Amino acid sequence: MATNLAQIAALLNSTLDAKLHRKAEAELKVRSEQDGYSLALLSLVHDPAQEPKIRLAAALAFKNFIRSNWITEEGAHKLPQTEVDTIKKELVGLMISAPPSIQAQLGDAISIIADSDFWERWDTLVQDLVNRLSHTDFKQTNGVLEVAHSIFGRWRPLFSSNDLNREVNHVVGVFGEPFIQLLEVVDSKIAASEGNAAELKGWLETMSLLVKILYDLSCQDIPPVIETHLQPITVLLHKYLSYTSPIFADEEDEATPLENLKSDICEVLQLYTNKYDDDFNGYVQAFTQDVWNVLSSVGPTKRFDILTCQALKFLTSVASVTRHAQIFNNDTVLSTIVEKVILPSVMLRESDIEMFEDEPIEFIRHDLEGSDTDSRRRASTDFLQKLLGNFEELVTRVVFQYINHYLAQGKQDWKAKDTAVYLFLAIAAKGTVTASHGVKTVNSHVNVVEFFEQHIAADLLGEGVEPIAKVDAIKYLYTFRSQLSKAQWATAMQPLIQNLGSDNYVVYTYAAIAVERVLFLTDDAGNHIFPRSDIQPYAKDLLQHLFALIEKDTSSAKLQENEFLMRCIMRVLIVIKDGAIDCGVNNILTHLIEITNVIKENPSNPRFYYYHFEAIGALVKFCGSSPSVNLIGRLWEPFASIIQGDISEFIPFVFQIFALLLEINPTAQVPGDFKDLVELVLTPVFWETRGNVPPLSRFLAAIIPRAANEIVNENKLEAILLIFQRLLYGKKTEQNAFDIIEAVVSTFSAEVLRPYFPNILSLVFERLQKHPSDSHKSRVARFYHLVSATEGLGADFFIQHAETIQANVFTPFYLTIILPTTQSFARPVDRKLGVVSYTKTLTDSEAFAVKYAKGWGFTCNNLLDLLKNPPKVAAGFGDEIITEADVDDIGFGIGFTPLNTCKRGPRDDFPGIIDIEKWVSDYLKEANQRHGGKIVQFITERLSPENQKFLAPYLS
Repeated sequence: MATNLAQIAALLNSTLDAKLHRKAEAELKVRSEQDGYSLALLSLVHDPAQEPKIRLAAALAFKNFIRSNWITEEGAHKLPQTEVDTIKKELVGLMISAPPSIQAQLGDAISIIADSDFWERWDTLVQDLVNRLSHTDFKQTNGVLEVAHSIFGRWRPLFSSNDLNREVNHVVGVFGEPFIQLLEVVDSKIAASEGNAAELKGWLETMSLLVKILYDLSCQDIPPVIETHLQPITVLLHKYLSYTSPIFADEEDEATPLENLKSDICEVLQLYTNKYDDDFNGYVQAFTQDVWNVLSSVGPTKRFDILTCQALKFLTSVASVTRHAQIFNNDTVLSTIVEKVILPSVMLRESDIEMFEDEPIEFIRHDLEGSDTDSRRRASTDFLQKLLGNFEELVTRVVFQYINHYLAQGKQDWKAKDTAVYLFLAIAAKGTVTASHGVKTVNSHVNVVEFFEQHIAADLLGEGVEPIAKVDAIKYLYTFRSQLSKAQWATAMQPLIQNLGSDNYVVYTYAAIAVERVLFLTDDAGNHIFPRSDIQPYAKDLLQHLFALIEKDTSSAKLQENEFLMRCIMRVLIVIKDGAIDCGVNNILTHLIEITNVIKENPSNPRFYYYHFEAIGALVKFCGSSPSVNLIGRLWEPFASIIQGDISEFIPFVFQIFALLLEINPTAQVPGDFKDLVELVLTPVFWETRGNVPPLSRFLAAIIPRAANEIVNENKLEAILLIFQRLLYGKKTEQNAFDIIEAVVSTFSAEVLRPYFPNILSLVFERLQKHPSDSHKSRVARFYHLVSATEGLGADFFIQHAETIQANVFTPFYLTIILPTTQSFARPVDRKLGVVSYTKTLTDSEAFAVKYAKGWGFTCNNLLDLLKNPPKVAAGFGDEIITEADVDDIGFGIGFTPLNTCKRGPRDDFPGIIDIEKWVSDYLKEANQRHGGKIVQFITERLSPENQKFLAPYLS
């Protein structure tokens, strides 16, 4: 055991080395499959003799192991029960005694376990926590409360449900009274620790945790134990909003436990004001005064940033309630608010200027809309806009007095002008500033174009203008991009692009951000404001310049630091489409490949490499069919090295692009190297990473028809079907399973499929017994229709093999799954497949002609229903606008991230059939002739007169 622990410790140490981490992670993955691995990690976490970095790495590895290995999709434990019991028994105590950095990881692990096991499979946990609370040792109590908060905090984003209410009631029943008692104890401990810095900080942290848990316990509803004690609790909250101590007087940069406590109180006040106004109404005015006093007393240092934000959020929630908002409906009050709260929060501080100069990429991320949610500027803007929503004319008039004052000062002081511009931005925008279109609704009392022309435009290109002033000008355009007409943008676009040539990092990055968002803009009809024809003339120079900016520093970390530049490259390539060929597509590809080769050494910025692969995807999508571009040949080497090097972050992107390359060249010769990939893709270990499953499935479905001979000759079909089986039994992978099996049945002949088909059907039928979802039934119906409609297979092939599994199984399957599910098909390609399948069944199936005479009539009736609204399928890869999720909504690195440029439209199995009604008519007439008039005879015998009449035109 000791040797094993030492080996795991050494491997964990190697994971911290950029050169060794992949090999070490692979070895740890092998060890993780052995019983007791999780307990070995916990032993390392608990061992004080280990280096702190090893203990932290072990805690992180434990958390990640638990996330992947605690339960199956059905909720059963994956680990042996003895291991599960030991983890539950030891984990809480370990977390309580661990250092803070390790506590955070173990707390996450407890939260993951609680998601599945708490409370019914871990009903001793809350009592265990209560038993460990100490009224004398704040370190132990804080550890217990951290665990409690990691569990109870899970409730905050959840919607109410009976199960959730039972869980909360269980917790309150055990934890409620001890919680109330502890509030009193900790209050007295704080009073007794006035002269002892360590004790005071410790007990203030305890009170802070208690306030967090007050929020947790109240986030769904106010529990009776809180409601009963609400008055004394509010007294306590008042006390600590006003509490001061000389012990913290010299702190400047980091928030002290006192600021953290006051921030947590403001968060609770916000919850109660927003959610429980009927219960809390009587307390709001006094708390508003308290919070106002807090805001009036805080300084400009970073120490008070989070407190200022939370205080402003509380005032915003007060302003959201009509009857409370009236206290702000006054010139004098509003002027005081602007002077005492808004202006100190929006003015540039020395720390902002230092960040601008020393950490430009952090300044940009902090400043961009939506990414600075805990900045003073953002919180004060939200408060001001809430007031604006209530009293638009009054707020505009009051704030404009300050805007004009700072504009006048701004002629000599650029910082004053920055304040004026920011105030204007804050009151000009109404509603949410969207990531896609910026400000969509503008304050009716301001003129954004006039303000730009009079006060902003000169800074866009002026010589000797301060870089921050240039950024303000660019950000103004960026923010109000939807408010400018095409003609106004035509004037502004060239100056914007010229700022890409700035030698200031923030200026050229903001210019790239603004250019990218303008190229993304569309009108109400979905057409780009700047279409390809507008951007094509300077696209080549623009791309070369953007690549030069990215490649200034070719170290892996620096090269991928600035995702905004890569996003702009991606957008240009999406807009110009195959115009990239005229911009030197091979040169563009060279840049992208060189960047790939650098960043694969140490992928560190998921946003950058996401946009990077989107850019490659755009080239493939729009230029992949061009004979002048050898994309498969050029991309093979860098992509193959990614696969061979097991660069897990990139593999899902690589296989999406490889799949697209195959799909857009369906008849081209596939290089032998690609066929070699089939062997690799069939390796089970590749499929163990959930994020690999969608792209690997798509690649496999694309390569199967292109490597059919090799698959048969080298006996690989069985391995493919094993993957199908594995994926079919996972709720999150069953759709991928059908992608693969559809490729199989549409590629191989009946002779090849015959030995395997009974087993395929057994798996499909068995899975249908387990309460299938509508989407699962839909895929089963699609699969049936594909077999039924495919030349050489057909309905009889399906029926023959179904009946060998179980006699008479086909009739209930067809009547309860196929007919009703097909009627609910929504996608035109699926409805078209259903039409082809039904038509071939009526004309080619001996079983339906003889054995299932009634079924023949049902099938024909269902075909007629589909033909009442004949499905029309759009042609393959078109010039559709590529839309994307908001970048902040994409879960980079978590599971699977799809590339929008590589999205595949619905699979059309019969692209040669354009006019489906004409095809049905021709096919019925040909079959009727082939069968000596039998089809017309069946129609007469088996259909109602009404349906005979409906079908008549198809046979005339």
